[in-house]
Amino acid sequence: MTVAAPTDAITTRNVGALRPVLSWTTDSVEPHTAAPVAADGVLILLSPFPHGLQALDPSRPASPLRWRYAPPAERMARGRGCCGATGGLAIAGDRVFLTTVDGRAVALDAATGRAIWEVQATDPGAAESLAAPVLAGERVIIGSAGDDFGMRGWVEAREAATGHVLWRRYSTGPDSEAGIGPAFHPFYRPGERAELGQVTWPPAAWQQGGGGVSGGVLWDGTRDLLFHGTGPAAPVNPARRAGDNRWTAGLFARDAATGEARWFTGISPHDPHALGSATAILSAEIDWQGARRSVLVHPDPNGHVYLLDPSGGQILSAEPFVPVNTMQGLDLATGVPRWNDGKRLDANGMLRDVCPGRPGALGGPPAFLPATGLLYLPASRLCMDIEYRDTNFIRGTPYTGANVRLRPPASGARGALVAWDVAAARPAWTVEEPFPLGGGALATEEGLVFYGTRDGWLKALDARSGAELWRFRLRSGVVSQPVAFRGADGRPYLAVVAGDGRGAGREIDMRDASAANGLAQALSDLPPPQAPGGVLTVFGLP
Repeated sequence: MTVAAPTDAITTRNVGALRPVLSWTTDSVEPHTAAPVAADGVLILLSPFPHGLQALDPSRPASPLRWRYAPPAERMARGRGCCGATGGLAIAGDRVFLTTVDGRAVALDAATGRAIWEVQATDPGAAESLAAPVLAGERVIIGSAGDDFGMRGWVEAREAATGHVLWRRYSTGPDSEAGIGPAFHPFYRPGERAELGQVTWPPAAWQQGGGGVSGGVLWDGTRDLLFHGTGPAAPVNPARRAGDNRWTAGLFARDAATGEARWFTGISPHDPHALGSATAILSAEIDWQGARRSVLVHPDPNGHVYLLDPSGGQILSAEPFVPVNTMQGLDLATGVPRWNDGKRLDANGMLRDVCPGRPGALGGPPAFLPATGLLYLPASRLCMDIEYRDTNFIRGTPYTGANVRLRPPASGARGALVAWDVAAARPAWTVEEPFPLGGGALATEEGLVFYGTRDGWLKALDARSGAELWRFRLRSGVVSQPVAFRGADGRPYLAVVAGDGRGAGREIDMRDASAANGLAQALSDLPPPQAPGGVLTVFGLP
């Protein structure tokens, strides 16, 4: 018998031959938003809270489990996860770093799953959760989330070896706590007054001001800088927080060693629609106005792709990637948005057909492919009706001051994968989807883009043209990001976790139009899943 040699890569020519080689059930019916991570041929899967980790080897499909780990769980945190932060994983060397919804940070031995250190970084009773960790040299960077509960956002660095805190900086409050000092030199000077993290708020309101760091942190190892966005101002009702509400709804550059801010660019000062800016920031080298230069690329929840200078935060361009009616562009000289007054209300009352709707236009993590110069954006085109009302802060309870109901757009599809030409600041091509995308995109050097849909398809597109090359029917909707990796046997694999939280009595009740901030209304025709719960599917080539 002749044994075929391992195929070197999944390409546009052979992607159609992908087939499942491993299926693994997580036994959780919660939404599966965390993408698995791979190291040394092993795939590490994080299930929703109360979390469990499994290390799986797809080259041994008959007995793939290498180890399991279940961190202690504070059950009071169930249902209090906020703002897209569901914990996550990172791998560096022989260690796996884990963050959890109930505020734990853990380092594990990657070979055995043994805990090396564990710390409690937040108080779960306050409804403050953690975003996925990011490695920056010998530091683990962790961001908080809790905007909808009035928690004051922060980002911190811990020693990777011990878990000890090196520094923590906040998104609101005194300059000393926000890291605003002598090294702070933003392109847009927000006035020469000190303590803007306090004086741009009503008295003491910054203490419950939001601004979580839930959308990931970018480490620039050459400059040893961190770039991150800050989440929406709290509460959602803008009438309760007069002022620019610094330093929420914008982008920070920080010294990775100290956390001191180098610059801040406000994307949505005052954040009138409470969308924030806590989504991904990517680094790219592009040809811009006749010269090769480094840029930061930030697809914002407000529906625009921002191109920025990493040295000071100057906005070079900002163009919409979905239909937007809240803004009418922005002044590049000042960085200030031109708000549409017809879709803005600084008082109690109702606004209808506001686009984009909360939590924003980006459905999941984007992917950038240098070979094409394209940024692949999983988009949600949903709009919202929003009613502002009075609210009071009570620790551990929602602090929004708004009733939100999502709705489909007036015309067009509810979702799309948008291939954005970064240098030209416009779409290169778009693949529309009947439902808003809720997971991330994966772009590979072999010229493929993979993404999953809420109605249960995993798709592969040609990264240059957008032509569909392959699709596979999954058992449930996808709200996580696919991952490509090489197994212990040297073969290439593709993996995705399906499980959008519907089924087994825990799904959004589609009969209630207000359920999940109106998501039930917007997805009323979404077919039920073939089976409840989460399933990891790993694909390989023959």
